[in-house]
Amino acid sequence: MKSIKLGFAPTRRSIFSAPDAIKYANLTREKLTEMKVDFVDITDINEEGLLYDDQEMTKIAAKFKAEDVDGLFLPHCNFGTEYICARLAKELGVPVLLWGPRDERPDENGIRLRDSQCGLFATGKVLRRFQVPFTYMNNCRLGDPEFERGIKDFLTVCNIVKVFKHTRILQIAPRPFDFWTTMCNEGELLEKFNIQLAPIPMPELTMEVKKAKEEDHEKVTEIMKYCKENMNIEIKEEELESIAALKVAMKKLTDHYGCNAVAIQCWNALQDEIGIMPCAANALLNEEGIPVVCETDIHGAITAVMVEAAGMDEARGFFADWTVRHPDNENGELLQHCGPWPVSVAKDKPTIGYPLVFDHPGAIEAEAKQGEMTLCRFDGDNGEYSLLLGHAKGIDGPYTKGTYVWIEVENLKRLEAKIVEGPYIHHCVGIHKDIVPVMYEACKYIGVTPDLYDPIEEEVKAYLRGESK
Repeated sequence: MKSIKLGFAPTRRSIFSAPDAIKYANLTREKLTEMKVDFVDITDINEEGLLYDDQEMTKIAAKFKAEDVDGLFLPHCNFGTEYICARLAKELGVPVLLWGPRDERPDENGIRLRDSQCGLFATGKVLRRFQVPFTYMNNCRLGDPEFERGIKDFLTVCNIVKVFKHTRILQIAPRPFDFWTTMCNEGELLEKFNIQLAPIPMPELTMEVKKAKEEDHEKVTEIMKYCKENMNIEIKEEELESIAALKVAMKKLTDHYGCNAVAIQCWNALQDEIGIMPCAANALLNEEGIPVVCETDIHGAITAVMVEAAGMDEARGFFADWTVRHPDNENGELLQHCGPWPVSVAKDKPTIGYPLVFDHPGAIEAEAKQGEMTLCRFDGDNGEYSLLLGHAKGIDGPYTKGTYVWIEVENLKRLEAKIVEGPYIHHCVGIHKDIVPVMYEACKYIGVTPDLYDPIEEEVKAYLRGESK
């Protein structure tokens, strides 16, 4: 699991049992340690290691900021001090997880020691007053399976939010003239989401490709070797060298400009300069967890960044076109692209050859694995942005060129209407993992509207509440 750091601030209120609050704070620490969660503690702030004092809250906030925490965990170990929790959450501006251990039965004298659930009700309301979005993990026991699942899901949400808010996309050349669908508002993306673009002209890339061939023989040879070991090669040796050099060049430029994704004008100026399609080079970077998308689709790159973050290195995303309907399945659709998908997505050993409608080599050909997957698309126009997302499963279908998979959804007509009516286009990103709940939850922190293409919102909410598997 990618390293996400939580600020751990267990809280109590003075009129309830402090010893019991300390007990449950320590039990929670032990559970997080057992789960190998990276967290910053507050035991150095006061002897109890608890959040309940307003003046100490400022010290805790300073410590969490210095440690650069990615999320805030507020276990209510007894009732909790709701206004101090809210002030801390507001000060940090990171995703917040609200939870309390389930209360015991009253003792023989009718005394209740903690009333954690009641405190959760109070803190939820005050967080709303402070306009702080938060994630609620239901009032369960530490040993309940929903606790561990909830923590892992929250860490994933934190990763999505962290990556989204620190995204800078290497834009290689402007969009192809014909692709008006992939135009974007660069200033608005920066103003709304802090998403930055690093635009460079095509000659800057081709110059780096030339330098890679001349100066980075070892890296280029290593990549060529990887391709030969993991793919069938149906192109010339010098063409494979150009693919490897292009991969080296794009990685170098990505690092130089501090980017975490790439959007490239993949045709047709590039082919005139270096004689290959970039698809296989894109695939190699995608396999390393650096999303590269086609046709300078900036919104597609943002989608890919989010999906990759949600994958937590357990699966790779793949950038695809919605293309044609399945010839035999009324809810079937072809997801396809010239050949930029990661090698690990392929069902069988991929081939580097020629794409469907272009004369230059350098595209990967492979059918993707079937199974359950999530499909997503971040997009927007007229100042409003949303995230289309939902489930699909791979199915059998006719052979076609490029990287492809036939998928089935619950209701293709409903999905088709959503894509056509917008604000979406014919591009999406898929992943062989159910990331719908965590993507849905992450939307509340990044100011994007979740748009489920199937009517499953209540199911998603039930999962997040810990009701379903």
